[in-house]
Parts: sequence; C-alpha cells; structure tokens
Amino acid sequence: MAPALAAAPSSSICGACIPTACRFEARSTVPAPRFLRSRPRAEGRATAAWPLKAGLWDSLRSGFLKSNNTTETVEPPAPLEVEEPLPEELVLLERTLPDGSTEQIIFSSAGDVDIYDLQALCDKVGWPRRPLSKIAASLRNSYLVATLHSVIRSSETEGEERKQLIGMARATSDHAFNATIWDVLVDPSYQGQGLGKALMEKVIRTLLQRDINNITLFADNKVVDFYKNLGFEVDPQGIKGMFWYPRF
Repeated sequence: MAPALAAAPSSSICGACIPTACRFEARSTVPAPRFLRSRPRAEGRATAAWPLKAGLWDSLRSGFLKSNNTTETVEPPAPLEVEEPLPEELVLLERTLPDGSTEQIIFSSAGDVDIYDLQALCDKVGWPRRPLSKIAASLRNSYLVATLHSVIRSSETEGEERKQLIGMARATSDHAFNATIWDVLVDPSYQGQGLGKALMEKVIRTLLQRDINNITLFADNKVVDFYKNLGFEVDPQGIKGMFWYPRF
C-alpha cells in the first residue's frame, strides 16, 4: 500500500510559460549532507581541480612574480586528482498491485534516459515537442540527470519485468558553486503520491553532497508553492531573473 504523500506538479518549466526565478539555500528544510545516505566510494574518472590561494594569485602580475628587483616566471600549481561522484540508485517505493505483480519506483542519478521515452513522457504532461537532437544534447551536457522508473515484475512469469520512465529532472552546473535545475516532470498517472517531492529532494541532496550550495530553477506560476515548500525562495534579496530572447 503506497503511503499518502504530497502531490507533485505536472511540470516546472516549459517553453510556452513565463517562469519565475527561484533560489535554494542550504539552510532550507532539506537535511544537511551529514544526515544523508553516504555514497559508496569507488574508482571514478579523475578530473583536474585547481587549488586556489588568494595570496599567491594576488601576487601574480601577468604571470610574473617580482621580488628583489628580479623577475621570475611562476608556474601554476599542479592539479589535484579528485574522484568523480558515482551514480546513485535506490528504491523509493515498493508495492503489490491488484494482479499480484510487484512494482518498484526506482530513483537513479545515472542519467539512464531514452530520448523517445522522455519525449513520450513530455507528451503526457502536455509539454510542447522539442527536436530530439536537442533533447539528446541537453541530457549529454547536463551535470546531473535524475530519473524515476517504474519496474513491474510479474507474479506469474519469473524474470519478466516492465520498465517505464515516469519522472525526470536534470541540472546544469559550473561543477563548483552553482547549479540550475531544469525539466522536472512526473507522469500524470503517478502524480499525487509524493514522487515529485521525493525526486526534487534527491536532486537537491545529490548537489549538496557534491558541495554545490547555490541551487536555482525557473518555475511556472502554478508550481511556485510546490518549490517554496522545498526551501526555494522567489527573488531572494531582491535578485531578479533576467531573460534575453531573440527579436525577429
């Protein structure tokens, strides 16, 4: 029996809507990273991160350091080897259906999205269609792609299962300070069960675990309250979202 949870919105941003800029701060209702489920550490691809020291860079002038009337070239510090965070997958909900089959709702941050499945999901929530090539590029260039899948296993045929994409959210980021969440959507037949809230909380927690604390999004007017309840603020400290559109 599914627990009674809060309803999820059908969409958060769409090309036909005028969005509101919202910002999430780490002091919100989402627990601090130390209370979160720890991710298993394993080998990941190494990326370069430059350790910055204000004192060093303040002393640099066009790549040179002047001292005692001599000029010497200063080389940048060697990059540190850091591990990329591994994708996370967990079961958010498990229940038995009337026909005796078992359904699991699985959250994943692995970015496992078929663009045709995503297009079908966008159709269900009434979003305007976008070119598949651009959808694929947006997923490929995102910092985080989180999904909800329904996996139904038959009670009669062992090993038989049906997997369906029922929710998604993605985030772009500078990989250091800021992230913006886009394209939050949940299948209408799965709304009203708190899955949209669970998806967003997992996305926020994943970003916080990656030490990204400045999280923003753009919301349609009808879902502003939904995001406020997750800790987002509209125009914090008078900050306004600015938009530039081509004028033909």
